[in-house]
Amino acid sequence: MGIFEPFRAIGYITSGVPFSVQRLGTETFVTVSVGKAFQVYNCAKLNLVLVGPQLPKKIRALASYRELTFAANGNEIAVFKRAHQVATWSRHEAKVNTLLLFGEHILSVDLEGNLFVWAFKDFDQNPAPIAHIRLDDNFTPSCVMHPDTYLNKIIIGSQEGSLQLWNISTKKKLFEFKRWKSPISCCVSSPALDVVAVGCADGSIHVHNIRYDEELVTFTHSTRGAVTSLSFSTDGQPLLASGGSSGIISIWNLEKRRLQSVIRDAHDSSIISLHFFANEPVLMSSSADNSIKMWIFDTSDGDPCLLRFRSGHSAPPQCIRFYANGRHILSAGQDRAFRLFSVVQDQQSRELSQRHVSKRAKKLRMKGEEIKLKPVIAFDCAEIRERDWCNVVTCHMDTAEAYVWRLQNFVLGEHILKPCADEPTPVKACAISACGNFALLGTIGGWIERFNLQSGLSRGSYLDTLEKRSCAHDGEVVGIACDSTNTLMISAGYQGDIKVWDFKGRVLKSRLEVGSSVVKIVYNRLNGLLATVADDLVIRLFDVVALRMVRKFEGHTDRITDMCFSEDGKWLLSSSMDGSLRIWDVIFARQIDAINVDVSITALTLSPNMDILATTHVDQNGVYLWVNQSMFSGALNVDSYASGKEIVSVKLPSVSSKKVSEDEDSTMPIVNHSQSKEATSFHALDQQIPDLVTLSLLPRSQWQSLINLDIIKVRNKPIEPPKKPEKAPFFLPSVPSLSGEILFKPSEPADDESKKDQLESHGKKTDIILFQFLQYLHSSAEMKNFHAFTDYMKSLSPSTLDMELRMLQIIDDEELQEPEKRPELLSIELLLDYFIHEISCRNNFEFVQAVIRLFLKIHGETIRCQPGLQEKARKLLDTHCSVWQRVDKLFQSTRCVVTFLSNSQF
Repeated sequence: MGIFEPFRAIGYITSGVPFSVQRLGTETFVTVSVGKAFQVYNCAKLNLVLVGPQLPKKIRALASYRELTFAANGNEIAVFKRAHQVATWSRHEAKVNTLLLFGEHILSVDLEGNLFVWAFKDFDQNPAPIAHIRLDDNFTPSCVMHPDTYLNKIIIGSQEGSLQLWNISTKKKLFEFKRWKSPISCCVSSPALDVVAVGCADGSIHVHNIRYDEELVTFTHSTRGAVTSLSFSTDGQPLLASGGSSGIISIWNLEKRRLQSVIRDAHDSSIISLHFFANEPVLMSSSADNSIKMWIFDTSDGDPCLLRFRSGHSAPPQCIRFYANGRHILSAGQDRAFRLFSVVQDQQSRELSQRHVSKRAKKLRMKGEEIKLKPVIAFDCAEIRERDWCNVVTCHMDTAEAYVWRLQNFVLGEHILKPCADEPTPVKACAISACGNFALLGTIGGWIERFNLQSGLSRGSYLDTLEKRSCAHDGEVVGIACDSTNTLMISAGYQGDIKVWDFKGRVLKSRLEVGSSVVKIVYNRLNGLLATVADDLVIRLFDVVALRMVRKFEGHTDRITDMCFSEDGKWLLSSSMDGSLRIWDVIFARQIDAINVDVSITALTLSPNMDILATTHVDQNGVYLWVNQSMFSGALNVDSYASGKEIVSVKLPSVSSKKVSEDEDSTMPIVNHSQSKEATSFHALDQQIPDLVTLSLLPRSQWQSLINLDIIKVRNKPIEPPKKPEKAPFFLPSVPSLSGEILFKPSEPADDESKKDQLESHGKKTDIILFQFLQYLHSSAEMKNFHAFTDYMKSLSPSTLDMELRMLQIIDDEELQEPEKRPELLSIELLLDYFIHEISCRNNFEFVQAVIRLFLKIHGETIRCQPGLQEKARKLLDTHCSVWQRVDKLFQSTRCVVTFLSNSQF
């Protein structure tokens, strides 16, 4: 167990497994695979409706029927009803490669040529397959399909280039079609009877009549690569869509027997699946580039248009940053895309526009990926000026310009920042000032220049007169940062020199030497500390005001990839290519936790609330989220759940936050030492933190009803007495009830003695309740510990508590009797002691205030007439005033700040 526990992964849309489409009622759903889990999207808006649990192995094939989902992983087939696994079919000895929905059966084919038939209607009673077919030894299956109107028959394609027609009922091979010259990659049935389309690895498409074994027409892709998917249109148009390994979708006209249109920039990777919706001119496509797209054929020329899509990174992201107070994550990947992921709602995730990429690519006859900007290597953002102008600046690989983005419109800005126009060199580092007005850029040539984000104009450069040439650093600038007041600007050069500049005057104030080549810097504006990473794998912390090194952290054994400070500046997180993530305590100068993952972390960022950590990993296209359990744990210190200097091995978060089975130990941390630490049990906090006011955690209606109990009683008073039901069975005599419901008399008539017993038992119950209230009060007063009495009062309803307090009320005229002669006065005195104790301890603050108000309303006159009770009441008033003054002082300070900020004009 560590500070950060795996939560879930975001940014995954689909993988290289064909999707499955099913219709449920009036809506259509598509089930896609995302590694070891599956996701279900509603095709109406492509919004995510269901995420399945994680399986032990990657999914290789999918099939779906209504609420059932069948996922082949390894040698097994998992059956899910919605998101719950209800069965596991395990009979294959090789990996299952294909699943086919066949009426009320599922057909599964593995790599060794074994075909099993499973009945899913009674899978809970009979988990065994109902049929098994062994294919020929020289026949390697590649695809399976069912031709329409062919009862109990399937067609199986092979990598050897042949097709076989089988009857699964008799388990016999009926016919083998002629061999094509290339392996068969896909096969699909057409709306016309006896006609199928076969896609081959050489890029050819054969439309074949299986009844007469005749070739009707043959198409050939103009680009190299295999035909990976086929689909026929069912809305009356004679169209055939084909997808290839190059990411291009071709639309063929079957009547004219020619190519009708080509979607060149459909996907950036191989097409995995194509599907025409039933009786609709809409085509859905999925690709290995982590995207799903829907195309509509509604133009006069027949060319399809993009209707809607969902996409993620097609290449691993390498820079991430939390945005919008932790609700979104900005991510820049190697696929030249700059994306915004939503942590709260997946549908809000989107790619930032780079202004008419598709139109420019079509005009220049190039791929859209080639038109995009080069991959981002560094970026910075500022939320304060989001509504005014561009608030994000990015540096791109081998690019001498920096680009600005406006996140309010999710679009690329109009300005291009070009530092050192005379001798342009690639921009390597960037930063935005705390005010959001300026952007600072550092280049490989050692040049640092400041720009105004609103106008895009240069506002001067930073030059060091001691350098040999006119620049800020002799070598490459690896990092730039500025403080929260625009007073200082800090820059780091690759040669190991850190320089502190006057932000406005652009004059060098001081410099520091690290002693080794600096790779990366991170600055925290709250504590003024600068963290540097050098080639010697040592993390050094510098105080830029005192100009000295204050901390030094060692422990990583490979290249350090990223660092980040916590929002309060107390923690420093660092990741390395050795697979470790280490958390350093800046105050105590020690490592407090370390975890090791199978795939090395390339970038990380911690949310401003410190509740979620986001990481990216090598060769992983998603963003992984980790939960900071110190925000939700009841432990007093971090040491109780942190691993300290020990490294704990943890699995990566899955797409789903829940696993298939609770007893699976794949996600349990494994400690890398011989004997693990003793388990620490967490208990609720019985001791209160000093000077802290705590609340009762009761529903607001419960304690607020005590204050307004009289109003509630008047409002709930019945308008008219209850009426006897007009029509009731004559043999079931009814009695009136306060609730208005019909109550029936018991079958045996009750005599007078039984009625007396019932009245006596009811009176005893009332006495027991009253006695229990006083018993708790007196026992707690004797032990001087009112915890049990408070819990008992909190368990009572508002009306019951009101009755308990009113039972202590004195209604006769003997006002001057001593407390010893009147037990009610003694109970009232104990209640005053209880209020004094609770107010002074500042426990259950709002609940005690409500009870005191009700108590004074009932017993105020009695306290006024008793001198002994007046002293207790005066002491309660003094205690209450002293405690409330301190709380009100905190509220007053907060109210003043809020009022000042609300009236300020930024």
